[in-house]
Amino acid sequence: MKKIIANLFVFLLIALAYSYTRGYIKSNGTYVQPYFRSSPNNYKIDNYSSKGNVNPFTGNKGTKSYFGW
Repeated sequence: MKKIIANLFVFLLIALAYSYTRGYIKSNGTYVQPYFRSSPNNYKIDNYSSKGNVNPFTGNKGTKSYFGW
């Protein structure tokens, strides 16, 4: 049982490491803050930037329409 828990913990750490993007500087000199990437899918309704959703890391409310209008 301890091995299963240890393996799940390692898997979780690896998954979090791959979803985290470090901050960087764009070619125009703008600094982009670090952020967590979400898994890509074909839905807009579950994105933090969609209306009705709130980004749990920043507290920002979504402003984009579900349909891209």
